Amino acid sequence: MNMGRLKEIVVGTRGAEIAEAAVVLPLLFMMLFGIYWFGRAYNIYATINHAAREGARMASAPTCASCGNSFSSVDAIADRVAQALQASKLDPTQVTNSGASRLACAGGPSSCLTPSGGKPNICVYFNIQLDTPAAGPAGCGVGVSFQYPYQFYFPFTSLHMQRINLPAEVQMEGED
Repeated sequence: MNMGRLKEIVVGTRGAEIAEAAVVLPLLFMMLFGIYWFGRAYNIYATINHAAREGARMASAPTCASCGNSFSSVDAIADRVAQALQASKLDPTQVTNSGASRLACAGGPSSCLTPSGGKPNICVYFNIQLDTPAAGPAGCGVGVSFQYPYQFYFPFTSLHMQRINLPAEVQMEGED
């Protein structure tokens, strides 16, 4: 074998690109998968907060001004939350109750009202003390809260098949 040819094989860079690609491409794909799955989690988080906001808006507004200003039932509020979730292709049956207690306007804890069977398992609070900045007085209103599960599919990492509960909690001042 020619000595010049042997030196070219040993010192040459032929094939270095393939070795570099073998190291870099898996890392690049892992980063792309991470961007996708974390983006999907954020999308679901925004969707469930929108659904909770729709439920709180319905709970805070009277249904009929000429009928004595009655407010929506918990079942009707749960239906509104389910509609908002289904519009984004999320399953309302996976909603779980967050179960946190709230402070009532008159003092003491406010009870969590849940809808009847077959509806999303949300928690609706009426006449609660709203979280306000320290500068202003605390107002009264309604709150809707629940959790939605999300499972990561992120192979070769510790996050693979991890299930987390994304919380949704909205408080809204009541309308007159």
